[in-house]
Amino acid sequence: MRNRYLDLLRAVATVRVVIYHITGWAAFTVVFPAMSVMFALAGSLMAASLDRFGVWAVERRIRRLLPSLWVLALIAVPVMLLSGTSAWNAMLLFWGFPIVTPEATGWWVQGLGHVWYLRDFLWMVLLSPLALPVYRRFPLATIVTPYLALSGITLAGITVPPVAQGLALYGGAWLLGFAHHDGHLERLGRKRLLGVAAALAVPAVAWVATHPGPRGWDLNDIPLGNALWSAAFILVALGCVRPVVRGNRALTVLNARALTIYLWHVPAVVAVTRWGERHDMRIDGLVGVAWRIVAVFVLLAVLVAAFGWVEDVAAGRRPALLPGRRIPVPVSPAPAGPAPRRPVHAEPGGPESGRPGRSRPEPAVSVR
Repeated sequence: MRNRYLDLLRAVATVRVVIYHITGWAAFTVVFPAMSVMFALAGSLMAASLDRFGVWAVERRIRRLLPSLWVLALIAVPVMLLSGTSAWNAMLLFWGFPIVTPEATGWWVQGLGHVWYLRDFLWMVLLSPLALPVYRRFPLATIVTPYLALSGITLAGITVPPVAQGLALYGGAWLLGFAHHDGHLERLGRKRLLGVAAALAVPAVAWVATHPGPRGWDLNDIPLGNALWSAAFILVALGCVRPVVRGNRALTVLNARALTIYLWHVPAVVAVTRWGERHDMRIDGLVGVAWRIVAVFVLLAVLVAAFGWVEDVAAGRRPALLPGRRIPVPVSPAPAGPAPRRPVHAEPGGPESGRPGRSRPEPAVSVR
């Protein structure tokens, strides 16, 4: 049975990411750390899949993840090659399986800057069959490990490969998803969870306040503060808040198209913003933000309608323009057959009763 509260969190995270990339408002990263929440939800679902399908859960997740990326790559890569901004090289092959960040050039450097999420997501899916048994054997030590690694990287000022940085930053959220699936957060109790969340939030705020990034309190520029604050948020959102959420069409559509929305929203934002700049339109302030939000969502709706069906195919569902529509079940008419036989009227004890008797005499026929 689907957990509609998790669906609600994913839908809010998806919309928040889109609006943040349009506005650039740092407050969104503090009020709702969407990327960490998405990794935590994915970790919970991955643990459930591993329990149900074993190691084949990895294949199922990859099969649902990559086709939507391939569609985007089938457009982006030829455009980069034909425009002369890129020459063919082996790095382009990672668009097929992005264990490292695929190459992007020209306009697509900005338009595809968000593909790192699929890189980190793919690595966490691949590592989950190993990580889940270790977590269940040593839960606390396993969850703490990414945060300790990120603290060491940050305090020592070490530059590590992007994959290692991503695993240290978001791996803790993924493991908290394991804890949510196994019921460990619920068993801790609300008071204890709130205490742990406060113990994480206080140093997170202190670190962010003393180490602001180039955009101030934008957590995307402050990895350690981002990880600690996100952990506190996840503990509250997944462990302490348990509302009853009813399903509706909007929630179904947003969840069934979450990957398509994520992949295509940045190209839409970049295209709309550059179009506005080219035509000397205001892109800042309330007016500029308002018209760009409307334009991006309209363009994104077109792109989702054009490419969203790929998610249906990858998930083994019937392709649909808008998912969630209830298909009426046709009622078949009763099959035609021979006319019912008229009952034979018999007196008690006649042929129909199974015991000897006298049948009713047939009427005489007169012949004239």
